[in-house]
Amino acid sequence: MSLYRLDAMGVTIDGRDLVRGVSLEIAPGECVALAGASGSGKSLTSLTPFGLSAGTITGSAMLEGQELAGLDEADLRKVRRASVGFVFQQPLTALTPHRTAAQHLTESAMQAGGARPDRNTLVAMLDAVGLADPAIKLRRYPHQLSGGERQRLMIACAIAHRPKLLIADEPVSALDAHLRAEIMALLTRLRRETGMGLLLVSHDLASLEHHADRVLVMQGGQVVEAGAAQAIARAPQHAYSQALWAATPSLNAALPDDLHVPGAPLVEAQDLTVRFAGNGLFTRPVIAVDAVDLTVHQGEAVALIGGSGSGKSTIGRAIAGLGPVSAGAMLWKGAPLPARRSREQRRMIQPVFQDPVASLDPRWRVSDIIAEPLVHLRPDLTSWGRAGLVKKALQMVELDGALADRTPAGLSGGQAQRVAIARALVAEPQMLVLDEATSALDPLVAVQIVALLKRLQRDQGIAMLVITHDLALAAQFCHRAAVLEAGRIVEQGPMAQLIAEPQAAMTIKLVAAS
Repeated sequence: MSLYRLDAMGVTIDGRDLVRGVSLEIAPGECVALAGASGSGKSLTSLTPFGLSAGTITGSAMLEGQELAGLDEADLRKVRRASVGFVFQQPLTALTPHRTAAQHLTESAMQAGGARPDRNTLVAMLDAVGLADPAIKLRRYPHQLSGGERQRLMIACAIAHRPKLLIADEPVSALDAHLRAEIMALLTRLRRETGMGLLLVSHDLASLEHHADRVLVMQGGQVVEAGAAQAIARAPQHAYSQALWAATPSLNAALPDDLHVPGAPLVEAQDLTVRFAGNGLFTRPVIAVDAVDLTVHQGEAVALIGGSGSGKSTIGRAIAGLGPVSAGAMLWKGAPLPARRSREQRRMIQPVFQDPVASLDPRWRVSDIIAEPLVHLRPDLTSWGRAGLVKKALQMVELDGALADRTPAGLSGGQAQRVAIARALVAEPQMLVLDEATSALDPLVAVQIVALLKRLQRDQGIAMLVITHDLALAAQFCHRAAVLEAGRIVEQGPMAQLIAEPQAAMTIKLVAAS
């Protein structure tokens, strides 16, 4: 008897058939993956049977012989609480901001009627998903964790009550290649030891070869190819599957030879140090960034690469003027950048955040979102002047002007990322700080975003600090890279040199995992 089964399942929203005729079966301990680009229907297929989308299910969905189609919310809640765990794609919006990691884990462990876990058990839960210093992280809130740390906390919560079925929607997209392999190996071990079934949503065909038993490739709400994971990953037959595979970044690909020639030093960080106070009387301050020296030249793209919690985003926020600086100096074109920056200094360096959907105000129209920086940084402009720059920014990121009246809910993941980039460009900066700008995107969309960034670099001469865990993707448009570990730069140099002759242990590990 199968653990979970879909028969000709569909999903309708407002009378539109967004998913049609999906059939699959998951046995205890088995992993079945749904692969495809953004908007292909993967998340709707995985979440709708459990009442976690705006869609209405058609056809059949059965969990341990119980029909889910037609159940009301109260009954679906009982099913979710007792038998199913969920790992969502965007951990920052899925976790409760005013609860600590310990409170999240305690609630998850007790949701099926289990006993309250003690502190040692909670520490073991975080340790099992590879979270460093788990005893310290228990006291932290979601905003005090890095993107990858939040993702691992969510995975720990999802499996805390020992579910029979785990629905994992891009569970490792925010993690570096090495940790991605570790987390997937953990999920594989758990399902084999406990008999937990896994429905995995992913756009990474390469990783599915090693971690899934079977793969269903979706396009436009339908399954276009299905079969054994190894067969599809190694030799996809459908043209769409082949396009997904071809778009997956690889260190075996040739490095670009058409990058913009860098100019004079633009931003220089000298002995940059960032400390955060501890959460309790007996907790020592945390040194997130330790005496880092980093230079970005005009028109240059520099990648900050490292594992989750290595200090990448903290450095980016410090350079952008969005985070604290405890010690060291920051220079802009050779002149000191003060802690309290002028309006013009803030305009010159603009951020693009890790989670495009969470960084866009859900109540605002796209035109208002893009215009917001101008209200604060260009008060000299009239409303007509702002509208002109918004139109120009939309054109620069190749977005249809008709999208200007939409809200973020009406955008795809790729469109939301382009809006976030347009918001950064509208102030006409000389440098962008891109924090995991493509980690939540499928390969087809990520390739488009990389092409856009290369064009901006070439045509506008914009410098970029690229915070990423994806070495293969960074190699497609970055001149140099700096590898971080525990808040320190352990190696930096030209991208080609780091890939061909890595020296530091962390660099060797990242190159091997990529």
